[in-house]
Amino acid sequence: MPPELITSAQNPKVKRLLALQKDSSLRRESGLFVVEGRRELEHCMAAGFEPDTVFVCPDLYGPGDTVPRNFAPLIPPTSLRSWALPVHAATGGHGSGAQVSGSQKSYRVIEVSREVYDKVAYRGGTEGVIAEMKARERRLDDLDLPGNPLIMVLEAVEKPGNLGAVLRSADAAGADAVIICDPLTDLYNPNLIRASIGAVFTVPVAVCSSAEAIDWLKSRGIRILTAQLQDSSLYYDCDMRSGTALVMGTESTGLTQQWREAADAHIRIPMLGALDSLNVSVSAAILLFEAVRQRQ
Repeated sequence: MPPELITSAQNPKVKRLLALQKDSSLRRESGLFVVEGRRELEHCMAAGFEPDTVFVCPDLYGPGDTVPRNFAPLIPPTSLRSWALPVHAATGGHGSGAQVSGSQKSYRVIEVSREVYDKVAYRGGTEGVIAEMKARERRLDDLDLPGNPLIMVLEAVEKPGNLGAVLRSADAAGADAVIICDPLTDLYNPNLIRASIGAVFTVPVAVCSSAEAIDWLKSRGIRILTAQLQDSSLYYDCDMRSGTALVMGTESTGLTQQWREAADAHIRIPMLGALDSLNVSVSAAILLFEAVRQRQ
């Protein structure tokens, strides 16, 4: 049977989707988060995350579209109304809709009108697909590190856009992991996912306390290099070729004392102007690519 078609922004499913985008407590309680866009959703599924409900706008995602790698199991590369994958009526959960199953676990697909899609999508009429995905914990013990790993550690970064930009730089630099300590924003904030352009799924990420991260790094012999202005050396004078964790704090207050005391070395980026700090995502990129330069 064809999928359910929603044409009203007052539909309960649409209201829930909007609420998930805005409310971190609802994301935690429901175990769901929202991913918008084909590229981001492709990366999300490639990382093993499972869809719960997929909203598709037929006016924007049609049978003539090219289906990206790893995206084909999600939306059949044919007309949305002539399903290429087995479907049956959905039961329970969010109610009616087409339910797709096969190599993936089952999930619902719901069509929405152009007006509804423009209401729920940040990027408006450019993508055609937005999904509620099943969240999962991302823990230190889940990280599988190579020898001499390069790790970015962020303490209490508040702005999701900054965190997303750091993840994007970590992906570009081939970092082995990003550890987020004592976060002030949740990992599935839509602005974080959007700013990272999906790097939150391509880079191994763990969330923990600073104390847990310090113990974990030291138990593995990974050098801790803290970015700070006080009592520090220029970053390019510090050896980053062995296992290294680059640790950064907030722009306003910097790192807490426990990280400064745990560090094997303190490093700084030279500031030649009137200001004394860079945006945390810019600083992270500078340090990451210095490590890349040394290792090559």
